[in-house]
Amino acid sequence: MAVSLVGTEGSAMARRSNREISRRDLLESGVRIAIGALLAARLPAAEPAATALPLITKAIPASGEKIPAIGIGTDSFRDDVREEIRAELGRMSELGGSVIDTAAAYGDSEALIGDALASLGTRDKMFIATKLVAGTSAGGVAGADSFERSLQRLKTAHVDLLQVHNLNGVAALLPTMQEWKKAGKIRYIGVTTSRGSQHAEMLETMRHDPLDFIQVDYSIANRDAASAILPLAQERRIAVLVNLPFGRSSLFRQAAERKLPDWAAEIDVTSWAQYFLKYVISHPAVTCAIPGSTKVSHLEDNQGAGRGRLPDAAMRRRMEEYWDNKA
Repeated sequence: MAVSLVGTEGSAMARRSNREISRRDLLESGVRIAIGALLAARLPAAEPAATALPLITKAIPASGEKIPAIGIGTDSFRDDVREEIRAELGRMSELGGSVIDTAAAYGDSEALIGDALASLGTRDKMFIATKLVAGTSAGGVAGADSFERSLQRLKTAHVDLLQVHNLNGVAALLPTMQEWKKAGKIRYIGVTTSRGSQHAEMLETMRHDPLDFIQVDYSIANRDAASAILPLAQERRIAVLVNLPFGRSSLFRQAAERKLPDWAAEIDVTSWAQYFLKYVISHPAVTCAIPGSTKVSHLEDNQGAGRGRLPDAAMRRRMEEYWDNKA
């Protein structure tokens, strides 16, 4: 089976409910034997193997700038894991990752990222994407108060990508965002969704508004975006960030008692997390996946999917067929 080698250049938006099972929850569950085998397969490789394979980067169509294909989602960042977050973002930079996706609505996330990057001295190495809360500031500019607060919390004069969160207030916000872009406060403009019910609205926005990025939910178990959104993104040359590549961690529960196929090694996959992520980023329209994590071990595992070989079309079909066959 042929695979392609990518060159070296270069969450859910709703909070996790108590019913959702994360990788940490899996470790604490009653199925320790099955999960232990799964997690053993996900242990990160020791240095220097962690960076031995080529880094996978994808081009932003609007500019040609290349960014790493695996970033990090931060909707679970909270002050009680401050030190873990700092360690995670430091390790991410060491491994070649740079894309950090956050939002004004993510509680402590922006402030924790700002503090961590300031202490690490790595702000200039990172590609920061945040999201705007719709509203009107005292001066009458839609979203201005939210954006100013984001800049202050992130300890930066600009962000790389500013997105309209869940398409909320998109018509009012996009003209203002264009002005901020001209002023150098933002480099790219985007809109996001994490719900299939908003896909039709996303398509309309993509057709009628000038966008550099979209963000959409997509995974091997949730391929709805591949029917229309991803093809339109290719047609209109819009970069794509993917949220929910693990389906709010439900994919790990489903994979707990399944064997990773031996042929996964053909695409440099050593864990289920890497299987899920390489499937997502191998879609030609996808620019970067942003799996969430608050543990360095999970970060290292996820970043492992951003190196080595990517599945070609035939391998993607093989991955789908294997996953769909639950027998």
